[in-house]
Amino acid sequence: MRELKVAVVQMGPELAKMEENVGKMSETIARIATEQPVDVIVFPELSVTGYEGGARFAQMAQRVPGAVTNILGQHATDFGVYVLIGMAVKEDVETVLYNGAVLIAPDGEVAGTYRKVHLPAEERLIFRPGYQIKPLETEVGILGVMTGWDLAFPEVARSLMLSGAEIILLPAAWQAKDADIWRTLLVARAYENDTFIAAANRIGEEPSYSFAGQSAVLSPSGEVIAALEEPEEGYVVVRLDLDEVRHRREESQMMLARQPGSYRPIVRKY
Repeated sequence: MRELKVAVVQMGPELAKMEENVGKMSETIARIATEQPVDVIVFPELSVTGYEGGARFAQMAQRVPGAVTNILGQHATDFGVYVLIGMAVKEDVETVLYNGAVLIAPDGEVAGTYRKVHLPAEERLIFRPGYQIKPLETEVGILGVMTGWDLAFPEVARSLMLSGAEIILLPAAWQAKDADIWRTLLVARAYENDTFIAAANRIGEEPSYSFAGQSAVLSPSGEVIAALEEPEEGYVVVRLDLDEVRHRREESQMMLARQPGSYRPIVRKY
């Protein structure tokens, strides 16, 4: 049995209050890791800054590695955990910003960065889309990462699965009005890819948005193993057997039944 203990955190970041948000994340890491051993802790999308930052993201975006990853990296080291955070990422060129998810390793170093590929219209005004979809090989397993609206595009989860991901970590900021769609897509992505999904969705309100919460962990069969049903801050910790992914794939034959030669229109840009 290859065991992975994953925690998904449901929180309401305060818009543009980075110091307070990072402080809350630090306290949450300490609380979770003190209560029980854990391998990976997943925070929501843009949990460092809040979501509706607009032009302020130019000032709030951070380089990676940088001040934010250094602070949270110290806590990752103190408790020996991987920590996945959602943050605005700045490149060397000051005007190039990404909606990013950064994985910090137990040694405090950055283990990998994912840049959100699929951006809603309001995000395209601020961020550039990422283009790489590949899992991260770690000491605790092969971890896929996608962010927010990427969930609505089956190509992302499928690409991660075909590249060997055993679990998909999903920081998100899905709105309350789309809560039913959020739940449906989580089940679909887990089931159709025979993979675990650990989804941390934020709560709270910002000037134009109300967020759904309903963070959850799902099995490779699409079963909801644990969930935070109420729109309040909290977390769930789940022990997963990564060997279940292989067993499920052998049973479902999903990968063997695929017919890639029939799917050419999928990669055509209209």
